[in-house]
Amino acid sequence: MAAPFAFATATEILFGRGQADGVAARVAGLGQRVLLVHGRSADRAAWLADALTGQGCEVTAFAVPREPDTDLVAQGIRAAQGAQVVVALGGGAVIDAGKAIAALVPATRPMLDYLEVVGRGLPLDHPPLPFVAIPTTAGTGAEVTRNAVIGVPEHRRKVSLRDARMLPRLAIVDPALTDGCPRPVTLASGLDAITQVIEPFVCTRANALTDALCRDAIPRGLAAIRRLMEAEDAEARDEMAWVSLCGGLALANAGLGAVHGLAGPLGGLTGAPHGAICGALLPPVLMMNRHAATDPGAIERLDQVARWIGAAFDTPFASMPEAVRALADWSHRAGLPALTALGIGPEAQAAAAQAAAASSSMKANPVALSENQLRRIMEEAG
Repeated sequence: MAAPFAFATATEILFGRGQADGVAARVAGLGQRVLLVHGRSADRAAWLADALTGQGCEVTAFAVPREPDTDLVAQGIRAAQGAQVVVALGGGAVIDAGKAIAALVPATRPMLDYLEVVGRGLPLDHPPLPFVAIPTTAGTGAEVTRNAVIGVPEHRRKVSLRDARMLPRLAIVDPALTDGCPRPVTLASGLDAITQVIEPFVCTRANALTDALCRDAIPRGLAAIRRLMEAEDAEARDEMAWVSLCGGLALANAGLGAVHGLAGPLGGLTGAPHGAICGALLPPVLMMNRHAATDPGAIERLDQVARWIGAAFDTPFASMPEAVRALADWSHRAGLPALTALGIGPEAQAAAAQAAAASSSMKANPVALSENQLRRIMEEAG
């Protein structure tokens, strides 16, 4: 009999090619005054702005040109005054920014009061505005999570704003929106998506439903990312969008591990892109977890992950050392930078190893890792 568990996600998820076509009518049903959060270029969101205007909506656009920090979110809150609904169209940074803005527009306390680690981590004192998430990359799964990751420059940290009511009202995952995504973004975001189905599978809070999602998604994601590094492939785009969605569902209901426990501090300290950090850390974290694991259940799951990686990269029935070597070698050949090439030097690595203990992601890692072990992981990641 499966152990008891709880599972929460977006109120409604629409998945598949063409699902974005009807989004404007759905948004108009939630409110006529819309804040449209998009990436650096407004041109890529013009189709949605036009469709919303055609539905009689009053649209205010807000650009997110970088990973969100407290200053950017504060600007978004000011832009959203009077909005009835927030829509985010873009990658994980855009969706996190939109989610945070929707959460904080009705709030009455200072932003810091709601932030974890550097603030008080208080629950929201008012429900968020209705929020619609439309990802254009296959990576973070933020369209189905209850938190937003925000940089806090004065603390040189990335931390979460978290509340169960932040789950989107509607998540539209249309793989067609990811077609033609640049190769470096595809690689980094894809490795993040794969990490986010591996870590919930091996973490201490895995449950029967997250297991079902991850067992399906891990081998599919590994095969799809390899195909996408060889050529543009619509079917592989569909697969990666599914894997990314599964990762968001799994991490929100099980947890993550040391990859994300380190990635948060490293990103805050250096500004390096999150997906690339995760891709660089995944092989050495898997190796360290397998080396340190003593629980038979954790060992079995880690070995299963090694076999999936080996099968995807022409090393069938691989042991963990063989699997992580194959994954790391392939990732670097595909263009993934090492940590030092991302601007993450020894000083940042030492600070991240110390800060990771306070990370919510680290709490679910299958093995308790020491600061020295975390430093060794980052040394192995370059």
